[in-house]
Amino acid sequence: MGGKKYFLDEDDTKKLSYLKATIKETLRLHPPGPLLVPRESTKDYVINRYPIPAKTILFINAWAIQRDPEAWKNPQDFCPERFLYSDIDFHGQDFELIPFGSGCRICPGITMSVVTLELVIANLLHSFDWELPLGMVREDIDLEVFLGLAQHKKNHLCLCAKTRIIT
Repeated sequence: MGGKKYFLDEDDTKKLSYLKATIKETLRLHPPGPLLVPRESTKDYVINRYPIPAKTILFINAWAIQRDPEAWKNPQDFCPERFLYSDIDFHGQDFELIPFGSGCRICPGITMSVVTLELVIANLLHSFDWELPLGMVREDIDLEVFLGLAQHKKNHLCLCAKTRIIT
């Protein structure tokens, strides 16, 4: 992508459907905040025979929703291809994929963060060849995260970047 371009721009990222699918799949498996902003019920509800009184503080577990086997085939597998021919998006209308929340409390920075994420990753992939450190294999990559309101890796991902020469 980009041929002799040194820097990819937003017009270039529009053509990168696999990159976009990979970002969606990454956000599905690893939402930035596994628990969404707390909400308060406005009236009494019954959900699956569980009464929820008005004024109850609710925590939405996006991490669990996005790994629900009733919504996703092989929900624990990293499979960007599931988004290549799918209309499911994370802008709050498809409730099986809500890494930024939904409704009137959706993250106000969603547009900026998605554009920035696409540009940064596209340019990192365009400008560098990436390898694991010498002696490390794919199975050595640790995906464990700390518990908390935001997901942080317990152990840093170490990769070696080699500048790609663009002629």
